[in-house]
Amino acid sequence: MEAPKTEEISHLPMDQLQGLEYCIDSNPSWVESIALGFQHYILALGTAVMIPSFLVPLMGGSDDDKVRVVQTLLFVEGINTLLQTLFGTRLPTVMGGSYAFMVPIISIIHDSKLARIEDSHLRFLSTMRAVQGAMIVASSIQIILGFSQAWAICSRFFSPLGMVPVIALVGFGLFDRGFPVVGHCVEIGIPMLVMFVVLSQYLKKFQTRQLPILERFALLVSATVIWSYAHLLTASGAYKHRPELTQHNCRTDKANLISSAPWIKIPYPLEWGAPTFDAGHAFGMMAAVLVSLIESTGAYKAASRLASATPPPAHVLSRGVGWQGIGILLNGLFGTLTGSTVSVENVGLLGSTRVGSRRVVQISAGFMIFFSMLGKFGALFASIPFPIFAAAYCVLFGLVASVGLSFLQFTNMNSMRNLFITGVAFFLGLSIPEYFREYTSKALHGPTHTRAGWFNDFLNTIFFSSPTVALIVAVFLDNTLDYKDSAKDRGMPWWAKFRTFKGDSRNEEFYTLPFNLNRYFPPS
Repeated sequence: MEAPKTEEISHLPMDQLQGLEYCIDSNPSWVESIALGFQHYILALGTAVMIPSFLVPLMGGSDDDKVRVVQTLLFVEGINTLLQTLFGTRLPTVMGGSYAFMVPIISIIHDSKLARIEDSHLRFLSTMRAVQGAMIVASSIQIILGFSQAWAICSRFFSPLGMVPVIALVGFGLFDRGFPVVGHCVEIGIPMLVMFVVLSQYLKKFQTRQLPILERFALLVSATVIWSYAHLLTASGAYKHRPELTQHNCRTDKANLISSAPWIKIPYPLEWGAPTFDAGHAFGMMAAVLVSLIESTGAYKAASRLASATPPPAHVLSRGVGWQGIGILLNGLFGTLTGSTVSVENVGLLGSTRVGSRRVVQISAGFMIFFSMLGKFGALFASIPFPIFAAAYCVLFGLVASVGLSFLQFTNMNSMRNLFITGVAFFLGLSIPEYFREYTSKALHGPTHTRAGWFNDFLNTIFFSSPTVALIVAVFLDNTLDYKDSAKDRGMPWWAKFRTFKGDSRNEEFYTLPFNLNRYFPPS
């Protein structure tokens, strides 16, 4: 038997991901774009509702307070998404709420000065103002690192090999948001997971007027069907005598969002009162801002690939970080109860729909702003049970993680050095945060537990994040272990042309600022 040819058993590395219907600067029809934008908006609701639903009751807030925070968060998410897609990286990324801020915010909630306030509403307002003050101060970290181009200088130490664990763990690191949440209500979570996979993959060739409608709108169709099914179970009394936790996860009327939401409410800065400032709170929040920066860096790299664009040059990446810092400043001024980061699930949706259009994401930002002001309508969509979102996350987070793995094609994986770095960074990136989570759940405080609260918050926040641990381990090993003789193995010859704006002619097509602003802010 004749030996197979090399081209028959290997695949050439490709700068841009193939197989997408629309890339970053090509657009579907306006009707299709609006429908896709609405789908991105529905997906973004999951995190926008989950974070306030967990934090507001801990602060002493009511259902009315929770609804106001959800509306405010969606409003600012819309603004931040428009800023990022117009003036930041210009990638089709939805800017959503970040779980990285949970550790310092919970620390502020448990601050003895705030916890001793007896009136629950006053305690909520005081805690909110403390969080706002810490976030306003901490946002300066990203603003300075981004607009001074300091993050661009740091990114010179990144290689395709070093980025693989970071990008992959942006998806894999969120595994606890996936099936563990689906398991809270399997009767709606598992049907949603199965239906989403079947529509988006097995029936993707089904077309209506030459439009692969089931592939393109798999999330919207499956979420609508399963949501209706969940409402039918709720209305029929299926959960009437079930435990409280089951009712909370399965019922469509348990969140009390619709009844508490006003018809029209426009969020505005400082609506909770003047922020209060505490050095300890601000320092702990700075760790969350750094984690948000690292996680977003990985997500930007993934989004560029799923939008069929080239990797963002260092200058563009730093510019995006600067605008993300502006976004966190807006989070602090408006009082959204969390900071801003790239929505990983929406990045995954780019790949699931095979539409990486920037316009679609900008339209979704319009939906966020519009429905955040029309409270009742926004609350209707926000009443979707969390297991439905979690089922979609199982697919979308995995898709983003696989994009990170695809960067291995530019490296030499027959090198023991590369195998060592990749394996150790992956393992520690999963293992260390898991240790911190387990320790915290048992001891009710993180492994770092000294008298200096700000120091505890800083280290616990850093090591709770899988992408951050992976970046620390991978970049350190990659730049200290035989790095002089391994440039080709690390993928640096391929990476080099994307490190500067003028290194590749395609960068101008993808990342040039609108309104001819490059004349005033020339790329480096």
